[in-house]
Amino acid sequence: MKLYVNQVDISPIKFEEYEYIPLLTEENGCQAGCRTGLLMYTQLEYKQGGIHEDQEVFYVLEGTGSALVGESEFKLYPGICFIVPPGLYHSIKRDKECDYVKMFFFHAAV
Repeated sequence: MKLYVNQVDISPIKFEEYEYIPLLTEENGCQAGCRTGLLMYTQLEYKQGGIHEDQEVFYVLEGTGSALVGESEFKLYPGICFIVPPGLYHSIKRDKECDYVKMFFFHAAV
């Protein structure tokens, strides 16, 4: 088992409003739902979101936008890091002045 990955070797998975680059998964030794990757959100509204049984951490790499986590909404820009506790709805949107919000994410079991 290879315990590392190089992003240039991974093909992005494209959806209508975002792009997903899986980095570390079960194939690389992650266990108990642990996984990490890159996300590029292009949506201008809170359309696509999620609720998970595990916790998820996000770190903004590029772009600006907003996050909705439960009832809290806050601005996103490079350097912002935030956590989404288990069971809370969350969604991301970009500002219309930029093309996307690029984020690193990490799912971890509770």
